[in-house]
Amino acid sequence: MEFEASGIGEECGVFGCVAAGTWPTHLDVPHVITLGLVALQHRGQESAGIVTSNGSSPPLYMTHKGMGLVSSNFREEQIKKLRSGNLGIGHTRYSTSGISELQNCQPFVVETLHGKIALAHNGELVNAKQLRMKVLRHGVGLSTSSDSELIMQLLALTPPKEEADTPDWVARIRNLMTATSTSYSILIMYKDVIYAVRDPYGNRPLCIGCLVPVSKMQSSREPDIETEPEGWVVSSESCSFQSIGARYYREILPGEIVQISKNGIKTLDVVPRAGGDPPAFCIFEYVYFARPDSIFEGQMVYTVRQRCGRQLAIEAPVDADLVSTVPESATPAALGYAQEAGLPYVEVLCKNRYVGRTFIQPNTRLRQLGVAQKFGTLSDNFVGKRIVLIDDSIVRGNTISPIIKVLKEAGAKEVHIRVASPPIRFPCYMGINIPTKEELIANKPEFEDLAGYLGADSVVYLSVDGLLSSVQQGIKMQTNSILNNTGNDKKSVRQMGHCTACLTGKYPVELEW
Repeated sequence: MEFEASGIGEECGVFGCVAAGTWPTHLDVPHVITLGLVALQHRGQESAGIVTSNGSSPPLYMTHKGMGLVSSNFREEQIKKLRSGNLGIGHTRYSTSGISELQNCQPFVVETLHGKIALAHNGELVNAKQLRMKVLRHGVGLSTSSDSELIMQLLALTPPKEEADTPDWVARIRNLMTATSTSYSILIMYKDVIYAVRDPYGNRPLCIGCLVPVSKMQSSREPDIETEPEGWVVSSESCSFQSIGARYYREILPGEIVQISKNGIKTLDVVPRAGGDPPAFCIFEYVYFARPDSIFEGQMVYTVRQRCGRQLAIEAPVDADLVSTVPESATPAALGYAQEAGLPYVEVLCKNRYVGRTFIQPNTRLRQLGVAQKFGTLSDNFVGKRIVLIDDSIVRGNTISPIIKVLKEAGAKEVHIRVASPPIRFPCYMGINIPTKEELIANKPEFEDLAGYLGADSVVYLSVDGLLSSVQQGIKMQTNSILNNTGNDKKSVRQMGHCTACLTGKYPVELEW
């Protein structure tokens, strides 16, 4: 909850769909994309857009974009205008680079030497300034302040060995990935295919799902998704699959370039990391950004958050009567803490779901008032009792302090804060909107006596090692299972690695500023 109130946000979500089989398709592609974006709405609420194509040569592109939520931009009238599409891509945005204006709303469409391409991007380029100068030196004008337009213009540049009449999109994408190693997950639509691309460090998530015919889903026989697909979808998170009747297929690997067409999926290339570096998947996808029912690296986010809570109970026990949470992103961690500590989990706060998000309010006073409006106390559950209150993070400290005050005024004997992630001390340059270093409570003098500053009886964060072990425990279990069951050597198992730069200041790549 503190993440939300402190203005920390994921850059965006991307979603694509390609109908399988004969075209024109009976599959309602724009409706599938709309529902997919609704499921990714937590990744960005600033703007939303969809581009569909009939996949012919030359293709007919249809576009609709707007500011605000997916549901307010894509009603039946807007979806109907996109319905001749056999494939399409969509995007929902929370800006970290670029101004909050319609011109920065994605997907972008641009004319190239070989026809139009459409692009949707999640992430933030670590060397955007240098790349912008490179594009401008080629005589190419840029109409927005978005990294995504920059990526599109780099893709439009012709590789040296490309034939004049045949675009080599793999070479173009590989050139892009060589020019900038992180951070991005990208969907590129060209003619009758979608290219799904994940940066070599795998910093931002991307996964593939298979649309199963409803008749097959209702059958007692497990559908063969390899031979009986109705279509293929690609998404920032797997949580978008269930609502559209899709089955999770697999993650796109770091550095992988995947072609998705009506004939299926095909890996075209895997671009390696420089110097054999480990992957750097953003660890805060597990902590906060992703929906709890999403799957990353073969494990459900909810399960990882529960493990964080268990680890927190091991690292920071306290004499208390009950465990609770600030609704609702920290609930899995609170349940894990309660289980490990042998304490009951009890609700102490009631959330008013119709109050606006506190992070959009521009100053501290309004944020604090927003918190007061957002929660009511369930005082019968905790009067005279010692509470362990679990939160996902304390970033500025503006949100949790009034909550502690409200609980104590309502009769709590003690309020002990336990934070299910380590303190954030450094800015992120890879797609997460983190406040300036000076704004972070972990860098202020008050951090030395944070409990006194917040009005709590104690405050303890989860350690960096504790977070890493909670995240990597499930991956190690899968790896051991693969090795035991197949007899393969360790070289056949993909490398594991996570970005903790905002916690440790150790960035996965050298920053060029």
